Amino acid sequence: MKILFSIFFFLFIEISSYAQCAMCRAALGGDANNAQAEAVNDGIVYLMAIPYLLVAGIGYAVYRMRKK
Repeated sequence: MKILFSIFFFLFIEISSYAQCAMCRAALGGDANNAQAEAVNDGIVYLMAIPYLLVAGIGYAVYRMRKK
């Protein structure tokens, strides 16, 4: 029953949220700050990619160790 409730909750309950803090929204709002907004977005992608690369590297190292 708990699993069914969890699946229902995560699939069908939508919570609207805004990912930027108030300061980021104020600094990046408007059409004049396109370059700054792109730089912030690039930084977010960079921060998101590093943990995935680390996990992939560790997974590959474990795979190599198990294969030997």
